Amino acid sequence: MSRPLFQTFRDWNEAGEATVARRYGLIETSAGKFVAIHFRPWPKLLSWPEIWPVGRTYHVRGRADRCFLYYNQPLGHSRYLALKYLVSTAGTSAATVLAAMTMLDAVAERKRSDAILCDASNVRFSDRLACRYGWEAHKPQRWHRNYIKRFYGEYPELLLPLPARPAHTVEASAASMLAT
Repeated sequence: MSRPLFQTFRDWNEAGEATVARRYGLIETSAGKFVAIHFRPWPKLLSWPEIWPVGRTYHVRGRADRCFLYYNQPLGHSRYLALKYLVSTAGTSAATVLAAMTMLDAVAERKRSDAILCDASNVRFSDRLACRYGWEAHKPQRWHRNYIKRFYGEYPELLLPLPARPAHTVEASAASMLAT
């Protein structure tokens, strides 16, 4: 049985088998909550800011407070995920970005990945912010800021109420903050 080239799941529970099988995905969040996970047949290779000088304040077009996180599972390194791009619309809140990053952790847990790697080109992603979200500097290079988030079988407790998780795994403080 062949699967479609593109798949979209709006329910995290239904995406289970596809999440494990598919290597390239896009996580969509809005208003601090998971919206959908989209699977693609090929990796994300380029973004508009790499082709055309759009400036530091560039945001993708669309409704306010949306975030799109592209990830790849490289062919030669099936135990790792690569955070390729995180793009947002104007007015995106920190909660929406955190929801996307939390969903990436959930994907890593479902795939039993050892780590997530990222080459941060945006200066707004500081070392301090990276540390706050569990990332650490990795393999310093002259023109690149590489980060890694290691798991090795120990995955963080998800801070957002996701449909795939029982309510008892969500921290009460995070749930109450997101309910308002």
